[in-house]
This record gives sequence, C-alpha cells and structure tokens, in this order.
Amino acid sequence: MPRRIHLETHKIDSIGWLRAAVLGANDGIVSTASLVLGVAASGSDHSHILISGIAGLVAGSMAMATGEFVSVSSQSDTEKAALEVERKELAENASSEHAELAAIYVRRGLDAPLAEQVAEKLMAHDSLGAHARDELGITPGNLANPLQAAIASACSFATGAALPLLVIVFAPQQYLMPVIAVSALLLLAVLGALAARVGGARILPAVLRVTFWSALALGITYGVGYLAESLVARH
Repeated sequence: MPRRIHLETHKIDSIGWLRAAVLGANDGIVSTASLVLGVAASGSDHSHILISGIAGLVAGSMAMATGEFVSVSSQSDTEKAALEVERKELAENASSEHAELAAIYVRRGLDAPLAEQVAEKLMAHDSLGAHARDELGITPGNLANPLQAAIASACSFATGAALPLLVIVFAPQQYLMPVIAVSALLLLAVLGALAARVGGARILPAVLRVTFWSALALGITYGVGYLAESLVARH
C-alpha cells in the first residue's frame, strides 16, 4: 500500500508575520494613547486632543513605513550581494563549493560519504539555492521585500492607533483620560493574548508583560505632559 504523507503545521511558521503585525499594532496603540494622554494632561480640550491623536497616527505610520523600508532595503541589498558572490564562486570553482557544502552537512551529523552524495544531488538540482540556504541562510525565492514590509508596518500601526482615536471620539471630556488609559490597556492585553494564542505561547505571561510595560509608558507620558503644563503655567 502507498505510504500516506503526514503533513505537519507548526505555529512557529507564522512567527514572522505575527511579530510584525503585533509590533506595529502594539506601537500604534501605545504611541497614540500615550501621546493623547500627555496632551490631555496639559489641559488641552477635546478637539485638540483628537487632532494630536490624528497627527500621531499619521506621523507614526509614516515613521514605521520609512524605518521598515530602509531597514528591509539594507537587508535585501546585503542578501542580493551575498547571492551574487556565491553565484560567482560557483561559476569559478564548483568543486571547492561542493566540498564546502559537504563539510556543512558533516558538521550537522552526516557521515562524509553521505554528505558528499547529498551535496552532489542538491547542487545538481539547484546549486545556488543549496548554498544560499545551507551556507548563507538565505532562501533565494523569499528575499526581503522593502515595499511590502513598509506597507504592512504602516497599516498595522495605523490600525492600532485608530483604536484610541475611536475612544476619544466617543468618550466624554470629563472621563477622557481614565477611559483612554483603561481602554488602551485592555486592547493591549487582548492583543497580547491573541499573539500568544496564535504563536502557541502561554497567554498569561504575555498579557502581564504587555500590560505592565504599556502602563509604564502611559504613566510616564502623562506625567511629562502634566509637568510640562505646570512649568508653562508658572512662566
């Protein structure tokens, strides 16, 4: 009877996009909520607080997109340069590259004869791909995409930042600061729990971690805004 193929899925497979999405949304919530709390602590009215939040959303999204684009572009340039060097070495000295690849497999636990055979088979199938994966740690068909990363970061940040803004729109002025703080922490706790759930990690430590550090950020920004307003009022 033909052998059935068992396909496994692992939650770690989603860690790349999950980390980027959670980081962007988390930054959007914390940055925007902290900003509007600082502005609110300075005595600004409801409309000025909302305008500050909108400005924070736009500025933060652009900053995330720019930073991600520059970072991933540098990574992409490095990967392409390394692949070009490897391509040249394969063209000029294939036997030496074969020995290098076989040595990698020996270090990973294969016997020398088997390592030689594996290296030969893989190089016959896709020489550059084999060296890129096992020597450089690069998957040629999955190189970093700067524009895609920039758009994803900007969108995730904007999504997170929009949540505190919705609270500002509907919350009454007299309860604005506590409502913003509590809602932001609740949103961050939910986000931390969701990320832990999707990633297969423990939920409680993730929730406590994100809540503690976010509360600290909100408190510090509120304190700075209150102090700034007091100093300006004296002068």
